[in-house]
Amino acid sequence: MSENNDKRLFLVDAYAMIFRGYYALIRSPRITSSGMDTSAIFGFTNSLIELIRRQKPTQLAVVFDVGKTNVRTEDFADYKANRSDTPEAIQLAIPYIHRILQAMHIPILGVEGYEADDVIGTIACKAEKQGYTVYMVTPDKDFAQLVTPNIKIYKPGLKGAEFEILGVEEVQAKYGIKDPKQVIDFLAMMGDAVDNIPGLEGVGEKTATKFLQQYGSLENLLEHTHELKGKLKEKVENSAERGRMSKRLATIICDVPVDFEHEKYDLETPDFEQVRQVFDEIEFRRLYETLYRAFSEDKVSTGAEVLEPAKEGATQLDLFSSFDDLEQATSQKASLDSSQTLYQLIDNSTAVKALVKTLLEKDSVCFDTETTSLNELEAQLVGISFSYRKGLAYYVPIPTKLEQRSQTLELLRPFFESTKVEKVAHNLKYDYKVLYMHGVQVQEPYFDTMIAHYLLNPDGRHGMDYLAQMHLNYEPISLESLIGKKGKGQGLFNELPLETQRDYSCEDADITFQLYELFRPELEKSELLTLFKEVEMPLLQVLAGMELRGVQLDRGWLEKESKDLESDLKALEEKVFSLSGETFNLNSPKQLGDILFERLGLDPKAKKTKSGQYATSEDILQKLSAAHPVIEPILEYRTYQKLKSTYVDALPLQIDAHDSRVHTNFSQTTAATGRLSSLNPNLQNIPIRTLRGQQIRGAFVASRGHRIISADYSQIELRLIAEIAKEQSMIEAFLKGEDIHASTASKLFNVPLQEVSKLQRSQAKTVNFGIIYGQGAFGLSQQTGLSRSEAKSMIDAYFATYPNLKSWMANQVEEARQKGYVQTLLGRRRYLKDINSRNFVVRGHAERNAVNAPIQGSAADLIKMAMIRIDRLFNEKNLKTEMLLQVHDELVFESPLDEIETASLLIKTQMEEVYETKVPLLVEVGVGKNWLEAH
Repeated sequence: MSENNDKRLFLVDAYAMIFRGYYALIRSPRITSSGMDTSAIFGFTNSLIELIRRQKPTQLAVVFDVGKTNVRTEDFADYKANRSDTPEAIQLAIPYIHRILQAMHIPILGVEGYEADDVIGTIACKAEKQGYTVYMVTPDKDFAQLVTPNIKIYKPGLKGAEFEILGVEEVQAKYGIKDPKQVIDFLAMMGDAVDNIPGLEGVGEKTATKFLQQYGSLENLLEHTHELKGKLKEKVENSAERGRMSKRLATIICDVPVDFEHEKYDLETPDFEQVRQVFDEIEFRRLYETLYRAFSEDKVSTGAEVLEPAKEGATQLDLFSSFDDLEQATSQKASLDSSQTLYQLIDNSTAVKALVKTLLEKDSVCFDTETTSLNELEAQLVGISFSYRKGLAYYVPIPTKLEQRSQTLELLRPFFESTKVEKVAHNLKYDYKVLYMHGVQVQEPYFDTMIAHYLLNPDGRHGMDYLAQMHLNYEPISLESLIGKKGKGQGLFNELPLETQRDYSCEDADITFQLYELFRPELEKSELLTLFKEVEMPLLQVLAGMELRGVQLDRGWLEKESKDLESDLKALEEKVFSLSGETFNLNSPKQLGDILFERLGLDPKAKKTKSGQYATSEDILQKLSAAHPVIEPILEYRTYQKLKSTYVDALPLQIDAHDSRVHTNFSQTTAATGRLSSLNPNLQNIPIRTLRGQQIRGAFVASRGHRIISADYSQIELRLIAEIAKEQSMIEAFLKGEDIHASTASKLFNVPLQEVSKLQRSQAKTVNFGIIYGQGAFGLSQQTGLSRSEAKSMIDAYFATYPNLKSWMANQVEEARQKGYVQTLLGRRRYLKDINSRNFVVRGHAERNAVNAPIQGSAADLIKMAMIRIDRLFNEKNLKTEMLLQVHDELVFESPLDEIETASLLIKTQMEEVYETKVPLLVEVGVGKNWLEAH
């Protein structure tokens, strides 16, 4: 390739691209099975391969910063001083990136004492003189100063955007300047927060642009400061020397002692075997093939033997990989236009009957509904697509007229109500509810690919488009590309041509079926298929029923509560003003911070936010509660205000007009522990530790002739930790029916059980629950008022009292280190990517999760099992009692008056006997006209 007359040199700014790749995947990092974060390596390498594939450079080099100090820190010690430490994942990535570059025969450059910018600038200038067109591969704006007709910036795009090439005209337009070199003056005037270049005082981006257009350079501006006015004149003149220094700092050096020897930069064929060895080590299972294609497309070869890419089995899946819309791989993805697909429109009754006959012969069929709304209660069906083989799908449009719609759905009913065909969908509960509202009940067996992926990777993202990109290397059609972005101008899906509807919907069904084929064997391989089939899938139908049912709200109760809270808020506000000695806006964090830390001086070391105001978050105020009596009413004010705005005033707006009930959505894929989450509205976060918070439950009422039943597991997590850790003395206390907190206090303080004081019980309770969440001496001292040494002594005494518990916790952490995950009683996994981190804070968080996740997750599994059993028994016994809500360890039901006794006993029995344990599971059942009374 070195003889190519094109002479196109690409210089890659290594760290800029590594950081960019790392942060592009920050929300869902790429983790190996051993827990190593490879996001930085993947992001950088993928970008590099895509650059080679798309641009086919004749010469290429990657430039790194070398050494901690450079010529700029000698001039200004605080240069780049505000930069945070390099993330551990990036530090660990560098040796692997070096190995990959060496295996790819790509030169690694860097000069001690100089930044990568300077090395790139020097080589770019020298290469330009030798007739090369140079592309500086970086997102860094500083490089704009080097742009000439033959030196350009190649700026990769993000999140699907195309790359940009910035030449002279683009730089001129971007900065409003005549010469790219004026970028140096621009940076010198306004400064650069990223590099800690101070700039001129009082000069921001707009002012710098104005100065450049008027004066052309920093020096010319400083010679004409007499033309400026007011404080700006004073600030610019006073910071003139700072501006000159800033210009030196911002100037990229172009005479670094480095030569441009073009033959050393020639792009060569990689040593594929070496690359494969590194990729195998860090579990890059698909990137090798992408690399191979990047070179084979252009038939790049130096005569060396080119190895064939490794064949990948159909069920192989990188469970820990992640792909956050990096545009570098976008062109590598297949799309509808480039795929071999057969998507057919089924728009007459004869064809629908034939399709249903075929579907009923299959073991598994994926379906996907298209609707007019995300709200299942009001959504109208537009069409349904079906797929049972990769690349093949069928679209059945649903008529808008009631009679014709009913006829079409009747033809489809045998498929949905079949108990033999496995129905596959992504977020199947949505489709279930939509069809239910149209008179069709989807029967088991089910397979939800969203929940399947959640079990395989509970901390990841589970959207279908994202999974298609990550696991199928496929870019699905964007709905926005068809109907426009959200807003007034957005169109309707049912107004699109039938062929467009067909392609979009069939693609969804096709992709989901392909994900199903990947995920099902992985569930089996990870021993998660039983949990999936016996818990998560049956639960899906139970939750759908609860959501469709909803719960009745008493508007009058909430209106009265709103008025009471408004009155309380005004009283608290007056109390705060009286105690602080000043009237101010209590809802303004800035004004509150000034009062607490400037006027009252409560903390001389008070932290400030990035905006420069004092931080006044709840945890900060809690720590100051003993410092001044004003803190308590402030915290109470915030609590009441949140109650009023988030629940009391908001809940009436969530009441559905059709049935006057509130319908929440229960998510099975939000909490990594396995617990359910309540969304739109969130009914699980209603505060119940305060009397005022508990009052909100009074608004959740039974309909006429019914009562609310509340069934709540008592201390289930403590019972489970005793069971799982086989902590005998704790087990015995539960078997005797003792108060576990009093029992623990008796042992800790060495006093008879009947003589345990309230304070001792309270402290023991804090330790009991704190241990589950990995609380240390500092946290315990904060909660109990003990000194740190007293708290440490109490924790030591606790572990001496419960030695098996301590051993189990240590074993959990060790097991997590070895396997990369921990498990619940039912085998649910929680992956802990940071368990072997060298950062003790990060590692400590993972260690606490190693202990907590099996306990929380097991509690979640058991209540899910109980919900399934109770629901089945209600149906078998033809009871009219209905499950309404699941809130942490509590289930809420609505029961007819004549069923209360039967239903209460059934609920209590099923919850307590759901899983065989030595430690008895205890459930407290209450009945009332509303949730408050029942609980």
